[in-house]
Amino acid sequence: MATETVRRPRPKGGGAVPFATLFWRLPWLRSLLLLTPPLAWFVVIYFASLILLLITAFWTTDPFTTQIVQVWTTSNFERLINEPVYHDIVGRTVVLAALVTLTDALLAFPFAYYMARLASRRVQTLLFAAVLLPLWASYLARVYAWILILNHSGVLNWSLQSIGLPPANIGYTNVAMWVVFSYIWLPFMIIPAYSALERVPESLLEASADLGARRWRTIRDIVLPLALPGVVAGSIFTFSLTLGDFITPVLVGGAGSTFIGNVVYANIGIANNVPFAAALSTIPVAIMAVYLLIARRLGAFEAL
Repeated sequence: MATETVRRPRPKGGGAVPFATLFWRLPWLRSLLLLTPPLAWFVVIYFASLILLLITAFWTTDPFTTQIVQVWTTSNFERLINEPVYHDIVGRTVVLAALVTLTDALLAFPFAYYMARLASRRVQTLLFAAVLLPLWASYLARVYAWILILNHSGVLNWSLQSIGLPPANIGYTNVAMWVVFSYIWLPFMIIPAYSALERVPESLLEASADLGARRWRTIRDIVLPLALPGVVAGSIFTFSLTLGDFITPVLVGGAGSTFIGNVVYANIGIANNVPFAAALSTIPVAIMAVYLLIARRLGAFEAL
């Protein structure tokens, strides 16, 4: 029995291949056209700016005219290595960023666990609104609100004194910055942690209960390892945002609260020492590069 060959009709228009047919024959072309604009923008804006930042870090400025001298030198990096004041600034910034990240992780995990595993749908909606609502307010508005709470005549000291306790007097200190940073970046930790906890298979929890494990044993041996990538993903935001912030240290911190961002901003402004600011900016970039490599090993990118 002869089989007839089914032939597709030729496209009209003098043999021109329609775009739909071309995309069907070359499936990679669709992905190429889709990804080229954002990738080009990413390469030009992000990588090009990082390369220019690194190049500028090897330049210097004229001490009399403050004009940039495009002569290759390592004097900016030698200054960072040889002057202890910059060691203190970098150490203070990294330590506070780590403390804020740890604090947010400890606060976010039980909150996210309740949202993902225990709360009803209605309560979940209300809690999501409570988490996301502060993000709708201005960053400066939230910082100024905390200034009114923590300063010497603020709500915190007044509340303590009204019940007979001594005032805390933590306004314009590193402790105040720790509190404000932890509050501002907390939603960025809660959401990835919630996403990771929601994906924990219910069958594993049931199997653990069937084997006689208590609730805390189940959380320790099953929930925590599976939720760790989400917590690490959230820590990328809290750590990096604290590491590069310069507004909160200016508004909330005291005289000894100079951060990397403050020094970079000061050298770009009145001092006009852009090469030194670029050299100092490479430090948080290098720190975050190492941090991202560690986070990738812990599976954080899959949780984003």
